[in-house]
This record gives sequence, C-alpha cells and structure tokens, in this order.
Amino acid sequence: MKKLLLLITVISTMSITLNAQNCNAVFFNQDGTRFHVVLNGILQNINYETNVKVTDLKFEGSYKVTINFEDATHASITKSIYMMDNNTEYSFEVMKNKKGVYVLRPSGMVAIAQAPTTPSQSVVVYSTTPPPTIVSAPAATTNVNITETTTTTTTSGTTGNQENVAMGVNMGGVGMNVNVNINDGGMNTGTNVQTTTSQTVTTTTVTSTSTGSYNDGMTTNPVHEAIPVEATPSGCYQAIPSSDFNAGKASVEKQSFADTKLKVAKTFTKNNCLSVAQIKNVIGLFSFEDGKLEYAKFAYDYCVDKKNYYQVGDAFTFSGSVDELNAFLESK
Repeated sequence: MKKLLLLITVISTMSITLNAQNCNAVFFNQDGTRFHVVLNGILQNINYETNVKVTDLKFEGSYKVTINFEDATHASITKSIYMMDNNTEYSFEVMKNKKGVYVLRPSGMVAIAQAPTTPSQSVVVYSTTPPPTIVSAPAATTNVNITETTTTTTTSGTTGNQENVAMGVNMGGVGMNVNVNINDGGMNTGTNVQTTTSQTVTTTTVTSTSTGSYNDGMTTNPVHEAIPVEATPSGCYQAIPSSDFNAGKASVEKQSFADTKLKVAKTFTKNNCLSVAQIKNVIGLFSFEDGKLEYAKFAYDYCVDKKNYYQVGDAFTFSGSVDELNAFLESK
C-alpha cells in the first residue's frame, strides 16, 4: 500500500512539473512583412513567415529574441522576453513605431488551453539546435548548337536555292538532333557556292543554396535565468480581466516601501494591458505625488484606451502634476 501511494505521488509530481514548464510565444505581423524568429541564437522557422508560434518554452525562462526580416532594408530587432507564468501563451507584435521602424511589442497573454488557433500560423517546437541544411538540386545547363548550310545552284535560266539546317540540343545529358532540308524546286546543275555558319548558344540556370542556420553572435545554449524583461511599448488592445487585475493590485498594495511598490507596479503593468480606470486604481495605491506621476507616465504605453488618458489626471492631488502629465501626453 505504501509503495502504491509513493508511486502515485511521484507520478503526480512529475505531471505537475511537466505542465509547469510549458509556455508558448507567438510572434506576428499584420502588414504582411515576413520574418525569421531566432531564439538564443538558433533559427526556429526555416521559411520566412508573418505569424510564428514557438512552443515548449520553459517556465521562468529568459530568451533572447532576434527578428530578421526577409526584406533586408529593415533592421533586425533584438529583445529579451521572459516567461513569467506557467502554461501561458505570450503574444508579441512586430510593428512599426511612430518613426517607421519595426519594433517588437508585447501584445497579450492567455492560458495555453484557451489560446486561439490561426490557420495561417506556423507552429514550431522550440529547438536548441540549428535546422537541417537545405541542399538545392544541381544546376541544369542547356546547350543549343545551330549549323546552317546554304547551297546556291545556277543554270542558264534557272536558279535554285537549297538550305540545310542542322540543330543539336543537349539538356541535362540528353541529346537531340534535328535536320531540315528546304528546296524551292530549282535545278541542281551548274556552279555550286556553299556557305556554312555555326553558332553555339549556352543557357545556364543557376540555383542558390541556403542554409537554415542563423547565429547573431549570441550564445547557442538556452538561457533560463530570471532576468527582467526590457520595458517596451506594447500594442495593447484589450484590458486584463478584473480577477487578474485585482490579484496584481493586491501584490502592489501589500508592499511597505514606496520604491518597492513602484517596482512591483511597473512589473505587473508591463506584462499586462490595463484600462484608464485600472491605471487610476493603481495610482491610488501611492502616497507620494512623485510616485503617482512616474507610474502614470510609465503605464501610458500599456493602456488600451489612450484617447481617455487625460482622465488619469483626476488621480493626482496637485495641479502641477496634472500639468506635467498633460505635457507628457502632448509629446506622444
């Protein structure tokens, strides 16, 4: 009986551990620009795509992401992403900023079990080794040899022309000869004058050979260190549910020191998308005006209804803070 209980416990523990290690990362572009995804120096998708899902990423793992574009006129993007929640699918949009430069912005997160499926999406399992080399077929060469012979026959009152055309074609080692004789009905007596012209035309089809291995100089080994994500503007379009927001708000609220509270609030915000009302709720947790203002400026990039962001000024105590926030919004 004890052995049976021990076995059940081990199996349950293994199941929980395995489930806790799975995360997905989706990289997509909505303007049709295709790209390669490179994680920790290893190419993940061989073909250029506009929507790539990489599965089986490690929970609490940090990954260096490089986006290489099919159109070489666009500069590559390099960012760090961090898998903070287990069994979660994170989305990142490849989009242009206000300067017309492509950037990588977090778009959202959802439980893997609830993640939507996209028919045009390329799904790959995270790999720590380069994909196999793509070997092209040998080049095909076509040789065309054309020989033309013209014979002119002259009599006392009749001139006859006869043309002999010989064509040889060689394609991939297979030869073919064609002879054509043309006679306009003239007589074959008299003086013969023969002119022979030879011409060789060579056509070569060249195919390129490419490999599926890319390395931008970063380590080729997976990195699973708990380092924070860079704060980058997001392409937020939907606020997180109230239950998730309340959990995050509670984590911020229980911090005793102002600096720690601000750090936790920023971490919570940059990994989610918030509404103006939710941002005002978080601002209400700060006691000092400078902390409120700093957080308000930080949270702007992760707001889903930026057109209403002026309402955030209602959360401040002093008019000077409202003026500074408005100046900040005008610069956006």
